[in-house]
Amino acid sequence: MSSDGSPTSSEKNHHPPDTLAKFEDGKLQVEHVEPNAKRRMSTGGGRNLSIATDGGRQYSTGGTRRMSEWDAMKIAKEGGVEIDEEIELLDQELAENPIHHSIWSPVINFKDPRHFTWLLVGFASMGGLLSGIDQSLISGANLYMPASLNLDTSQVSLVASGVPLGAIGGALLLGPTNEAVGRRMAIIISLILYTIGAALEAGAINFGMMVTGRVILGLGVGLEGGTVPVYVAESVARKYRGNLVSLYQFNIALGEVFGYVVAAIFVNVKSGSWRYMLGSSLVFSTIMLVGMLFMPESPRFLMHKGRTLEAFDTWKRIRGIDLAENREEFFVMKHACIEEHDSKASRTGSFAWLDFFTVPRARRSIIYAQIMIFLGQFTGINAIMYYMATLMNQVGFSSKESVFMSLVGGGSLLLGTLPAIFYMEKFGRRFWACAMLPGFFIGLLIIGCSYLIDTKTNVGGAEGTYITGLILYEGFFGSYACLTWVLPSEVYPTYLRSYGMEVSDVTLFFCSWLVTYFFSDMQKAMSRIGLTLGFYGGIAVVGWFYQLLFMPETKNKTLEEIDVLFSQPTGQLVRQNLKGVAESASDLVHFRWGKVFRPSPESELPEAHRDSAVGPVSNKVQG
Repeated sequence: MSSDGSPTSSEKNHHPPDTLAKFEDGKLQVEHVEPNAKRRMSTGGGRNLSIATDGGRQYSTGGTRRMSEWDAMKIAKEGGVEIDEEIELLDQELAENPIHHSIWSPVINFKDPRHFTWLLVGFASMGGLLSGIDQSLISGANLYMPASLNLDTSQVSLVASGVPLGAIGGALLLGPTNEAVGRRMAIIISLILYTIGAALEAGAINFGMMVTGRVILGLGVGLEGGTVPVYVAESVARKYRGNLVSLYQFNIALGEVFGYVVAAIFVNVKSGSWRYMLGSSLVFSTIMLVGMLFMPESPRFLMHKGRTLEAFDTWKRIRGIDLAENREEFFVMKHACIEEHDSKASRTGSFAWLDFFTVPRARRSIIYAQIMIFLGQFTGINAIMYYMATLMNQVGFSSKESVFMSLVGGGSLLLGTLPAIFYMEKFGRRFWACAMLPGFFIGLLIIGCSYLIDTKTNVGGAEGTYITGLILYEGFFGSYACLTWVLPSEVYPTYLRSYGMEVSDVTLFFCSWLVTYFFSDMQKAMSRIGLTLGFYGGIAVVGWFYQLLFMPETKNKTLEEIDVLFSQPTGQLVRQNLKGVAESASDLVHFRWGKVFRPSPESELPEAHRDSAVGPVSNKVQG
């Protein structure tokens, strides 16, 4: 042993050949293994294990046993028979003890589990429709509602920002609600809140009733907004996770288009047009509520709560166990959750969220997620969406024209999400973020220039320049905004995911409320071009450099592999990114653009982690 307590090379390599070894807390742990080709071993739980050797590698031939997440990953990579044995044992146990479902959780099954996955993602992602519809409906309603309810400017601002303000409260409920009742039931509760809020605002007779309805609706949006991406990320295959979580942003954009269409339909209603606009969202919340009653709980949440058999039952229904990759992922997930539960109890007891301060891996993930959310909100998207019709009116469009032309912005955002759905998983999160952000900065630049054109002498030029910039901004932001939901849903460890998404949700809606509520005041203080180009555009530029330096690549990785990726020191990540930036810059200078814009390679798990106490040094697996 060296002076700093770390093992020497002789201790690493010169233990007897009939032993299994790994490092725990910096110390070499050695267990004697009988030199037979096959032996019997007790797990301490009353079940015997058979250990066989194959080319020097030990593996189980019966029973289940505890192992670290790292060991489980190694077995999955090597195709160990332990995986098939554990799956077979769980299958037998499930046959002997079938899961009974209540009337509130009816069961549906498909011959092909992939069809269930698509149905689950479809209904869950409808939550994005509700959020998007509200943004565009309030934009149209703001043209008529203030006069109907006799609202002044500050009251209009509070009504517009009531949903993001209420969403902060909903986000604060996210962690406790998810931990208490699970992802599925949290979504159902959010839909009930949304329905109550939408009914109140549609029937509002004064300012107080309108604000109350908006805040209650916001509670539902906040609770649902952080739960749906996690629910989807925990349920779908890794190779589709980025694409399918991006559907949530697609549905937000689709909801905004639906909202503008609904606003355009009712804009000519002489009496109470804004009530029909706001009340129409009840149709979508009811459909989603009915659909979610037939959806199962997230298998990772069930495993996190120690309900292994229920998790396996759900996994068979939505993912299946015929494919090797599905069996391997369940195997790693099972042992990762067990290890997290054990280590959590020894570190912080019931105050698991304190690990965000004390555990470097958790701290890195929460800082990274919040910065990416901040970049998504403080580049102005929600302020522009909420005040779309008003901004159109400022550059020369009439009130009715503003409602119809708002479809251009909403449609651009919708179309912009399509490339992310189809290509984000191919090109990678890091490439996507660094490529999309300059695009919507150019859009902001053109929007800022449109404000320099005098609408009295050249209204057509002002309108055309503004629409051009808006299309570019919304289109590129549609692709970028998908990262707002994909990244937070995948970077937190399982036992902290509810708490992490709670913080991310609070950050998202608090930032949204800030930019929405203070939009009018900021526009007056900074001028229209100062707010658009100086403030929103300036943050976009700073964010681009942050992404180049600090953003890791998580494409095509299981949630457990991402856990390992975030265990590497930040300095190591920055060095890797700087090397990649230097190579890309060289390729650009020498016109090797094919290399710059090719799909990003998958990032390797950090070597530093492999040699740390987290995983075994030897290739042999601890029994």
